[in-house]
Amino acid sequence: MEKTTLYFKGLDCPNCTEKIADRIKKLSSVKNSELNFMTKKLTYEEVSKSAISDIKNIVKEIEPDVKVVEAAGSDSGEETTLFDFIRLIAALLIFAASFIPKISLSVSIILIVLAYAVSGYDVVINCIRNTIKLRPFDECFLMTVATAGAFALGDYREAAAVMIFYQIGEFFQSYAVKRSRKSITSLLELRPDKVSVKRDGEIISLAPEQVKISDVVVLKAGERVPLDCKLLGTDADFDMSALTGESVPVSVGENSEVLSGSISLSKTVELEVIRPFSESAMSKILDMVENASAKKAKTERFITKFAKIYTPVVVICALMLVFIPYLASGFSFDAFKNWGYRSLLFLVVSCPCALVVSVPLGFFAGIGGASRKGILIKGANNIEIMSNVRRIAFDKTGTLTSGKFKVSSIAGINADEKDVLKYCAYAELNSNHPIAKSIVDEYIGRGGTLDESLVSHVTEISGRGVKEMFGGKTLLAGNRRLLSENGIDTDDKESANTCVYVGYDGKFIGRVALEDDIKQNARSMISRLNDMGVETVMLTGDRELAASSVAKRLGVAKYRSELLPEGKVEYIEQMLKTKEVTAFAGDGINDAPVLARADIGISMGALGSDIAIETADAVIMNDDVGKITTLINVCKKTMRIVKANIVFAIFIKILVLILGALGYANMWAAVFADVGVALMCVLNSLRALSIRE
Repeated sequence: MEKTTLYFKGLDCPNCTEKIADRIKKLSSVKNSELNFMTKKLTYEEVSKSAISDIKNIVKEIEPDVKVVEAAGSDSGEETTLFDFIRLIAALLIFAASFIPKISLSVSIILIVLAYAVSGYDVVINCIRNTIKLRPFDECFLMTVATAGAFALGDYREAAAVMIFYQIGEFFQSYAVKRSRKSITSLLELRPDKVSVKRDGEIISLAPEQVKISDVVVLKAGERVPLDCKLLGTDADFDMSALTGESVPVSVGENSEVLSGSISLSKTVELEVIRPFSESAMSKILDMVENASAKKAKTERFITKFAKIYTPVVVICALMLVFIPYLASGFSFDAFKNWGYRSLLFLVVSCPCALVVSVPLGFFAGIGGASRKGILIKGANNIEIMSNVRRIAFDKTGTLTSGKFKVSSIAGINADEKDVLKYCAYAELNSNHPIAKSIVDEYIGRGGTLDESLVSHVTEISGRGVKEMFGGKTLLAGNRRLLSENGIDTDDKESANTCVYVGYDGKFIGRVALEDDIKQNARSMISRLNDMGVETVMLTGDRELAASSVAKRLGVAKYRSELLPEGKVEYIEQMLKTKEVTAFAGDGINDAPVLARADIGISMGALGSDIAIETADAVIMNDDVGKITTLINVCKKTMRIVKANIVFAIFIKILVLILGALGYANMWAAVFADVGVALMCVLNSLRALSIRE
C-alpha cells in the first residue's frame, strides 16, 4: 500500500497529539499510522475509503480547532495568537478592576467571574465536551474541576487568578513551541515551490515534480538549485552549506554535478537536470528530517507511558486526600474545606505537559542542530544510542584516509617497470576502485594507451583483486592471496604502502606500490575520541604492515588488517557481544552490511549516496571525518538536556504535591509546577539547537 499524508493545522498540544495518534491506530480503515507532532504530519496506509472521514471525526472530537488538510501550507497561527493575546489582556484588566476599593462585594464577585469566563471559557467547554464522551482525564478537566472547587470553597479571586495565569502560561508555552518548531524545521523551507525551466526558447515556471530529466533550469544569482543538475557553460561558485554545513563557497566546473539545495553565487547560470525531484539529494534530506522524530527513543516512549499513568494516579490521590480526612473527621465541613483545597492543588499539578512537550522537543532540537552542521541523524532513538557509544570502528580507505591514491614506486621482478605498470593498468581498466583508477591514470599520464578489446573474461574477486585474459594468457592483479590461490609465489619483501601484485602467464612479474594520505582532521578526531574514553578500532582489507603504519600515525587503539567485507561484519558482531555500544564509520558504498550491523552506522561523505542514506543511522554529508566528534557531542548534549528536563519537572511536581498535601503550598505554586515548569523545560530544550564543533 502507498503512504497517504495529512497535515494537522493548529496542532499545538502534545498530550492531545498522543490521544489522536492512539485513536487513529485503532481504526480499521487505517494501517501503519504515524503522527508527528513536530511536523504536524500524519502518514498512514489506507485500508478503506472511509479513512479520511474517520480521522477527521477523531480530530474533531479531541481538538475541534485543528483542521485536517491534504496538503502542507502556512500555519503560523498569527490570527489565533493575536486573539488569545487580546482575550488575556481583557481578562487581566477585568480582574484588576475587581480590586477597586469603592466597589461593592457583589460587583467585585461579578467582575471576578467575568474575568474567569473571558480567560477560561474554552477550557470549560472542552471539559464538558470530553466528560460527556467519557474521556475526562485531560488538562481542561483538571483545571476546570480545580478552579470550580476553589469557587465552591469561596476562594473566588484565587480561582479566577489560577485560570488566567494558567492561560497566560499556555499562551507563552504555545508561542515557544511554535517558535522552536519554526527554527528547527527551517531546513524544510529549502523545498522549492517553482522551478524556472527553459523550453523551446521560453522560460516557464513549473512545480519541481513536473520537471523532467534533461530539462534546462535557469538560475539567477542568490537562487537555490531546485533539483540535482550538472552545470552547463563556464565554471560557477555555489554555497553548499545547507547540505554540508560548510560556509566556504565551492567552485564547480563545466558538466560537473551540482546538488539540489546549493545556492548560486555567480551570475545567471543554466543547469541540466540529471535526477527527478523525488530522487534528488535535497528531497532525501527533507524526508529524513521530516521523519526523524517519528523514531522515538526509549526515554521518549517511557515518558509517553508515564504520562498516561501519572495523571489518573494523581487524580485518585487527590480524591483520597479529600475524602479520607473528611470521613475520619466525622464528616466535618472544615476538614472537607481544608483538605479539599489541598486536593485541588493535586489536580493542577497532575498535568504532564512539561514532560510530554519538552522531551520530544529536546530530541528534535538535537536533530535540527546537527542538520545545520551537515549531520543527519535518523531518529531520536539513534541520539540516545550514540550518546552511550563506547567504541567506534572505522573503515580505513575513504574514511580515515583520503582514498586518493598515487603510485609511489614500481618494482619489476620478472619484467621491467613499464611492463608491470602496463599489465597492472589493463587488469584494473574496468574497475571503479580508487586504487584501480590511480593506476590507470598513472599509466596514461606516462604516455600509455589502453585498448579494451585486448581484455576478456574479466572477473572481480571480492577481497582479492581481478582475474582476466590478456593476450590469450591469464593476467592477475591484486593482493598476495589472489596470486597464491592461483599457484604463484610472490617475493617476501614487505612495504608499508598499499601494493598491487601482478601475475602474468603463471609468473609473478612485479608489484605497484601506492600511497594513501591521512585525511585532514583524522588525527585530531582520533585524539579527541581517546580523550572521551571512546575506544577506536581501524578495520581494513589492507596488509598488516600498511595497516600498522596508518594506525600508528593516527593513534588508533586497535586495528585489524586483511579483512574481507564479511570479515568486518564478523568482527563487529564479536564486539557487539560485549554489550558495549559500538558504532561503525564507513564510506557508505561498500560498507553497507557493516553499517547496518553496528549499533550505530555512520556514513561518511554520503552526499547524494542512496545506499548511505538508506543504510546508515547517521549521515555526515561532507567528507570531514572530524564531525564524528561533533555528532557524539550533540547526542550527549541532547541527552543531558532531556534528562535534566525529566528530573527537574518530576522533582518540582512531587515537591509541590508533598508541600500541598502538608498545607505549605497554594494554587500559585501549583500553576508554576504545571505551566511554569513546562515553559522552562521547553526553553531548555532549545539549547540543543546550539552545537559546538
